[in-house]
Amino acid sequence: MATPPTPYDAVLHAARDVTRLDSALDAEMLGAALLGSVYAIAEADRSEAVREFVGGFLAATARRRTAAATTIRSVFAALVPDAEGAARVRPGSQAPAWSGQLGRVHLTGTWAYGDVYGDQTSYLATFAYDEEAGGPEHALVALVDHNIGITKDVFVGGPARRILAQVRQMCAADELTWFREEDPARMRDEVARHLTITDDLSELPGEGSLATDRALVGARLAVLPAAAPARRVAEPLSAAGRTDLVRRFLASPEATRAGLDAIDGPELASLHFCLSLLLDHAASFPDADPLRWSPTVAGLFLLDWVHRRAVLDMDDAAMLPRVLRAWARYAARKRGLPESAAAQTDTAIEEMVPEFARLYSTGERRSPATAAVAQLMAEGVDPDDPAALDAWIEANRHRLTDD
Repeated sequence: MATPPTPYDAVLHAARDVTRLDSALDAEMLGAALLGSVYAIAEADRSEAVREFVGGFLAATARRRTAAATTIRSVFAALVPDAEGAARVRPGSQAPAWSGQLGRVHLTGTWAYGDVYGDQTSYLATFAYDEEAGGPEHALVALVDHNIGITKDVFVGGPARRILAQVRQMCAADELTWFREEDPARMRDEVARHLTITDDLSELPGEGSLATDRALVGARLAVLPAAAPARRVAEPLSAAGRTDLVRRFLASPEATRAGLDAIDGPELASLHFCLSLLLDHAASFPDADPLRWSPTVAGLFLLDWVHRRAVLDMDDAAMLPRVLRAWARYAARKRGLPESAAAQTDTAIEEMVPEFARLYSTGERRSPATAAVAQLMAEGVDPDDPAALDAWIEANRHRLTDD
């Protein structure tokens, strides 16, 4: 009986025409796409899974002498140089003329661009091979999503000048988008740090070229200089910092226009509770910036987070959108955002209010813990009163046991 093919045999078959490619860049893109299938199906630490696969592939194919086998071995070694056995790979006697240029690139420029709200930042780097035989100048683009804290997508392609020109034109035409030259060390740190989180996701973001280009992106990032000390992730405000920020907000013209500075009596507790929710939500983000609000962040807060994390009474639910609109306006001014950006967020919040009210009334997005607290409060039990809580548990012990 024939020996069943292994995954390594499947890769060799898929790479059978690698020597017919025109350049080292074409070969590296093919190699990255082949490794992308390994990256995509890994259940944890996808980058390590690719590294282990390449190590296993190099060991299993060490005696293969066909031009395709020796060439794809060189491609994988260039893409994943820290894999076991990669340093010992040598090009075969039938290697294409461009094989000596695999991985031999130098940086020609780095830039960054993104939305003024701070939801996403894209990093762009261009590279050229040391010799023309390697292939054309090409670009790496990586999208970092600050709301979920990952590198959401990556892309490697060309022509580099056309991609750069398109990005410049796009940003120049949109006042809500910025563009700048970027420090290459910062680009490497930001993209790699967020890629590490992406590598551990149980499920990758849909669409895009994240899996197929991941190995090549890793190889290109390694060309960039390493950052000096590791960048510190912003820490949530201290209790004193929160108090000071709330005080300054309540003294702001945005709070005055919303009538929040004059609130007193029973409504005052709701006001401060709503403000505490805004600050808690900001602290749940990796950058922990309480002044970073956008239509997207407002939606995450108003239509999801607050329902899963907090129990609102009717006064709180009536107060929250009003407080959020004033806070978002205040934050936009403090961050120097264009009026159009502030207006978009304000309009988005206003449009979300009916759905927020519906979710509040149905409770469909409450977490089990939040739903339990809501039930206690509905029955007149203060969750913060241990005696009342114990009395309720004792009175409902039979029902709890039945459940």
